[in-house]
Amino acid sequence: MQYLKEKIKTSYEDAELTGYVLDNSPEIDDNRVRPAVIICPGGGYKMVSEREGEPIAVKLLGMGAQAFVLNYSCMPVHHPAQLAQLATAVKMVRDNAAQWHVDPNKIIVMGTSAGGHLAGMLATMWNSQTIKDLGFDPEDVKPNGLIMGYSVVTADQQFGHQGSFDHLLGEDATPEEREKLSLQKHVSKDTPMAFIWTTTEDTTVPMENSLMMVEALRKNGVNFEFHVFPHGQHGHSLATKETANKDAQIVPTLQVWPELLETWLHENF
Repeated sequence: MQYLKEKIKTSYEDAELTGYVLDNSPEIDDNRVRPAVIICPGGGYKMVSEREGEPIAVKLLGMGAQAFVLNYSCMPVHHPAQLAQLATAVKMVRDNAAQWHVDPNKIIVMGTSAGGHLAGMLATMWNSQTIKDLGFDPEDVKPNGLIMGYSVVTADQQFGHQGSFDHLLGEDATPEEREKLSLQKHVSKDTPMAFIWTTTEDTTVPMENSLMMVEALRKNGVNFEFHVFPHGQHGHSLATKETANKDAQIVPTLQVWPELLETWLHENF
């Protein structure tokens, strides 16, 4: 196994990509290539949560995927720095596909909470003028799949997590500037297939965020799998003792989401 630390260089600010890469065994298949998942942990664009990074990466390794965690910039660094960093990370994994035993056509972006918003931005905007203006060839940074857990989607005043948009754009950002980064408005037929989950008890990022995303995916004919769990507060990560920083984050009925994700990965990638 390779444990990697790669610098993500952009014209804004550098970020760091940590890789957890399974090597091939000649006893099994010396030429095996795997899907890769680039994880964007949450933290409201104020910090990057360790609880939602490495523990999820280790789970993904057990599913047979190569896993990467992006430690992207947070406040006071504003958009589009984070988008440029994730796009650069996707390009890096694709460029190093042979060395890291990755199928270059099976690169998935994943995020939880605000990290889900970041993953969703690239998934819905990979072929946009914004990406071209940042200097990327869209095909180099195109994600082939999207995974979102209890994610920020909308800047809507009723359901949006305004703190995330304050940190991403600055507190003086206008309502129009915030709405431009509402993900449901960018979904198109070119958005990759998605796996999404949330909970009814999340009052920090209400489930309506995920519902808006799912509705937009359906309207545009994009394949998705969607799960709503009855229990679980925001930021539950794996919902186990291993990732909990308080007892309320240990939710036995929610611990099944990685199993559901594994089935989705194996069926589609």
